[in-house]
Amino acid sequence: MTVDASPTGSPDTILVCVRGNSGSGKSSIARELRLRHGRGCALVEQDYLRRILLRERDRPGGVAPALIGQTVRFALDHGYHVVLEGILHSSRYRPMLTALRDGHRGRSLFCYLDVSLPETLRRHLTRPQVTEFTAEFMSGIYAAHDVLGWPDELVLPESTTLEGAVETIATTAGLPQTGRVDDVIPILP
Repeated sequence: MTVDASPTGSPDTILVCVRGNSGSGKSSIARELRLRHGRGCALVEQDYLRRILLRERDRPGGVAPALIGQTVRFALDHGYHVVLEGILHSSRYRPMLTALRDGHRGRSLFCYLDVSLPETLRRHLTRPQVTEFTAEFMSGIYAAHDVLGWPDELVLPESTTLEGAVETIATTAGLPQTGRVDDVIPILP
């Protein structure tokens, strides 16, 4: 599978990637970033594309990285800022993430939530998925300190609060936080 490294987005678009282990808080942070930005910011969730749309296991050779990369590029090419979130293990997703970073014409920020296994398991007990994934399963997929190692990668420690993470990421990325509650699109029957 080839990775698209062509130029994408514009000098005005912003790409924020929030990575971390399951239960680290990345989905909550990504959703809050998008909500606070308001319209014009796409949320690309690895779990939705891989688990729901493709129903694919996260194994080497899967097509999820290509679909995720295409989805991010599509949104950037149409003028949206993008918040990409997921576990995005470096062993399988680094080529796609590197191509996005190198090809994006605008600003890009890659973040990693560095949360220990005990804290991950504690947080998991508060999630709606608590009955879907056992502690044993969570321990089996946990990857300690799975940073990309890029000089400008933002690594946030487990002591970072949701509010602190959102503010730090938005400020560092230059992602305006102007959204209002009435920016939410209502779901009609």
